[in-house]
Amino acid sequence: MRRSLVFTFAIAIVVAIFVTVLHASGILLAPESWISNLITPLAPTRAVPAAWQYAFVFLLGVGVTWVTVENTRRNRIGWIIIAISGELLALMWICALYRVSFQPLPCILAAGLSYAGAMTYVTLFAGPRVWGLFAAIQGRLSDDQISRLRSGEIEIEPVAQSFEASVLVCDIANKYDLADASEPGSIAQTSEIFNRHASEILLNASAYLHAADGEGVVAIFGFPGATTDHAEKAVRAAFDLKQLFTTPVQSSNGENPLNIGAHIGISSGSIIAGPTTENRDIFVMGEAIELARRFCVANRFYGSRILIGPRTFELASNFFVARPIDFLTGVSAQERHEIYEPLAVAADAPGDLVARRDSFWNGVVLYREKRWAEAYKEFQKARGPAEEEDAPLNLYLRRLEPLALHLMESPREERF
Repeated sequence: MRRSLVFTFAIAIVVAIFVTVLHASGILLAPESWISNLITPLAPTRAVPAAWQYAFVFLLGVGVTWVTVENTRRNRIGWIIIAISGELLALMWICALYRVSFQPLPCILAAGLSYAGAMTYVTLFAGPRVWGLFAAIQGRLSDDQISRLRSGEIEIEPVAQSFEASVLVCDIANKYDLADASEPGSIAQTSEIFNRHASEILLNASAYLHAADGEGVVAIFGFPGATTDHAEKAVRAAFDLKQLFTTPVQSSNGENPLNIGAHIGISSGSIIAGPTTENRDIFVMGEAIELARRFCVANRFYGSRILIGPRTFELASNFFVARPIDFLTGVSAQERHEIYEPLAVAADAPGDLVARRDSFWNGVVLYREKRWAEAYKEFQKARGPAEEEDAPLNLYLRRLEPLALHLMESPREERF
């Protein structure tokens, strides 16, 4: 049984006993009579049995306590208590029309005391379990996200849980080339600038910043607050990162702009995340993290900037225009994951881009069917403006050129 459920019944029982004693001892008789004379001047002929009255008190105590403990916006529960009090007074007036005496004061007291007891429980018992995490979370969430955590709008359990999330890994596109051509101090500074700018974008996109070091930036969408649009948010942030690192990035002293690109990989799936036993760190584990790293690295081979996995494509394909690139092995050699390259937000995509995407997609299908000549023609249709570099398309054309040349020469060989 959940700990909060145990406290809910404990608070409700204590409140019910307290209110029952007050009512049975006659302490509430004077205010009850005053309310009765104020609202219902007609003399009642019968009354609601005391057993029913006390059952209402207990059930109302359980309901109010549970809703308060489990709700993420507890400050608004007070307005619900006021509404309940108004409804109870209205019920008293309706009962009086039928000459039935119903006293709402015990139920009103039960609702108010249950709310106070639940807030006390949250403050004294549930609160410290989360407050201890703020040191570990500091710098990994935006100020807005932390404020929502403090207010209870985003709730984080004190134990690790399973989340459906999207993991984004972002790294310097030409990192190893820079490392070979630069001094260690220079590449370290470049990496620091890159991580700082990338982290800023991701935090503003409501991501949890899992890591930002020499191996790149790892961000998680859908944790700690579970969301259904985590894949869409991740792809949108990837577009922002791609745009940011397309233009030169200024160094910390405002001089020597760095012309560095970004490679981004996104994978969606189930992860396990939550605070460690001593609340000193956040534990995160999941296949999606490893796959996002692989997709990020795969950009170096295909010449793309952003690659996403099949689950991300499935969840957010209505939001963006994307094209299939290839298959990559998963964590085990038997697994194969189709990777896609997002090209633009669907709402902003021009018609010619969509047409070229369709030609590219047809070319990939024909290539996989080994219909080389037809695939080559479709890829030719997918060409963009001359000044536009399309590395994945050029990769497929280079693969197909010798095959297409062989098909053209084969008839000549048959004539001889």
